[in-house]
Amino acid sequence: MSAKTEAVPDYTGREFMMKREFAAPRELVFKLWTDPKHLAQWWGPKGFSNPVCEWDAKAGNKIFVVMRAPGGLEHPMGGEFREVTPPERLVFTAGALDESGKMLFEFLHTVIFTEKNGRTTLTLVSRVTRTTAEANKYIGGFEMGMSLSLDRLGEHLAAKTEPLVVERTFDAPVALVWEAMTNRADMKEWFFELAEFKPEEGFTFGFAVEHKGFNYVHQCKVMEVIVEKRLAFTWCYKGYTGDSLVAIELFADRDRTRVKLTHTGLETFPATPAFARSNFEGGWTMIIGEGLKNLVEKPQ
Repeated sequence: MSAKTEAVPDYTGREFMMKREFAAPRELVFKLWTDPKHLAQWWGPKGFSNPVCEWDAKAGNKIFVVMRAPGGLEHPMGGEFREVTPPERLVFTAGALDESGKMLFEFLHTVIFTEKNGRTTLTLVSRVTRTTAEANKYIGGFEMGMSLSLDRLGEHLAAKTEPLVVERTFDAPVALVWEAMTNRADMKEWFFELAEFKPEEGFTFGFAVEHKGFNYVHQCKVMEVIVEKRLAFTWCYKGYTGDSLVAIELFADRDRTRVKLTHTGLETFPATPAFARSNFEGGWTMIIGEGLKNLVEKPQ
C-alpha cells in the first residue's frame, strides 16, 4: 500500500508580513537595505554569502544577486526596483532564477521604515505575484528564510564598532604636513605609490598591496577636502565586501601639528584574519606614527 503524497499549497496571491525593531536610526537601516556592500553582508540565512550583488536601488533598475550556500551551491535571484523613497519606503520585485535565467516565482516586497526615539520599526510585506506548481515548494520556506535574513540584519547593525583613531603630534607646521599629505611625490614616502592623486572631491585613486601571498587592490574616492584642516576618502577593496571612510584632520599648535586619523566602517569588511581590526591599527600606526612623522620632521 503506497503512502499518500501531501499536496503542496498554491501560494499565488499569498501575502506575508514581518515586523522588526532595531536600535538604530532609519537612515542607517535604510542604507543597509539599499547599499549593496552592506546588503551582501546580511542577505540570506546564516552562513550564506553573496559573491554577486547587483543592487543599485533606483526605480527601474534590475536586481541580480547570487546567494552562495555554506556547501558552495549557488542560488541566483533576479528582480527590479519599483519605488525608492529614502529613508521611508522601498518597493521591489524578487524571485529565484532557473539555469536559463527564467524567473521561477516572483514576490513583490514593500519595506516601510518608521522611526521613534532613535529606534526603527521595519515592516516588510511580501506578496507572491507569480508562481508555478513546481515553484510552490520553494516558497514554503520563504518566511523562515527571510526571518533568518532579518536576524542577520540585526546582528550587522549591532556589530557597528567604534571608529579606529590614531593621533600623533609632529614638530612641523600645518602647511608642511598638509603638503606631505596631498602631494603625490611626498605620499610615496609615507603612504603608498599612486599613479595620480588630487586633493579634490570626487577624485578616485587606487593602489595594490601584496600581503601573505594575496594581492589586495585598494579603491578610494576623495569625499571631503578642507585645505590644511581635513582630508577624507573612502577605503574599499576590489572583490571584497566592505565600505569604510578614512578622515585625516590637522590641528595647529603653534609651530607643531596634531594629526588625528579616524577610520570608520571596519565592521563592514569580511570577518577574516586579513581584515582584523588589529591589522588596520598596526598599519595606520606605522603609516602615521612613523612614515608621515619621519617625513615632515626631516631636516629641510
